[in-house]
Amino acid sequence: MDERMMDDTLMNMEEAKTELSLRPTLLHQYIGQNKLKNNLDVFIQAAKLRNEALDHVLLYGPPGLGKTTLANIIANELDVNIRTTSGPSIERPGDLAAILSSLNAGDVLFIDEIHRLSRVVEEILYPAMEDFCLDIVVGKGEEARSIRIDLPPFTLVGATTRAGNLSAPLRDRFGVHLRLDYYDDKDLMEIITRTAAVFEIDIDADSAAEIAGRSRGTPRIANRLLRRVRDFAQVIGDDYIEVSTTTRSLDMLQVDKHGLDHIDRKIMVNIIERYNGGPVGLDTIAVSVGEERVTIEDVYEPFLIQKGFLERTTRGRQATMHAYEHFNYPYSNEKRK
Repeated sequence: MDERMMDDTLMNMEEAKTELSLRPTLLHQYIGQNKLKNNLDVFIQAAKLRNEALDHVLLYGPPGLGKTTLANIIANELDVNIRTTSGPSIERPGDLAAILSSLNAGDVLFIDEIHRLSRVVEEILYPAMEDFCLDIVVGKGEEARSIRIDLPPFTLVGATTRAGNLSAPLRDRFGVHLRLDYYDDKDLMEIITRTAAVFEIDIDADSAAEIAGRSRGTPRIANRLLRRVRDFAQVIGDDYIEVSTTTRSLDMLQVDKHGLDHIDRKIMVNIIERYNGGPVGLDTIAVSVGEERVTIEDVYEPFLIQKGFLERTTRGRQATMHAYEHFNYPYSNEKRK
């Protein structure tokens, strides 16, 4: 491994370590998502009173809103161990069987990107979730036989950005469905202030508000922008992050007042300039801006739609009048004919 690759690896490890240090460990420390949090608290307390495993929990919503954090909080609140994996990493039924058979009573199994489980692996989950058992086929042909292995009661926490991609049999086996929504600026300001305290840096309220307003309603982005603003402040020798430094830093990062970054602008400008505002297919947009279709669909499109810049129609995506105004393009109803 060359020196530059080693530096990049160490930087990624440091970022991951920092991310972990920012995560709350208990429900009362978790900021935002109050309705979800209150309901989850009731479900956890009820399971503890009955001395039972919590019903299986499905967490869904856009990326960066705290699904992984909530999974760990659930395990901490239940005072049990958590085993973490992801849909793409479970390639064979035997992989899942090995994980399930290693769980203790009451443990939490967290599967991120659960919508990416293969169907053959998914079928192993059905009896495990419903009856706490594994049906394993041993042998081949005429000698094949099924063996049932009992499992201790456990809680499966599944996280997905695409709840609609889950099969109905799998989705129906989750007793608790919790949707995470984008955060408002007030909650994001609280998260930014907490993160600044963890970093041991001073930040004024106006700076926290400026970062919150450009964070796309997403805590992960808010924390990332705060780290980058901190970099700018330290380089110019400021011990205190004030709003002038914050605004200048965010402008240099090409994050505008609405939270749109250069990829958002690239998407919208391409739709307006090259495709006359649309409608245009998602695959065409992906090719024209050089991004993966799934990245646009999961990361960029939901926010652009929520902010009123993009519309999803049966014929494709199209820019709204609001998008034309924001990007300073003349708008005419003739564009839609």
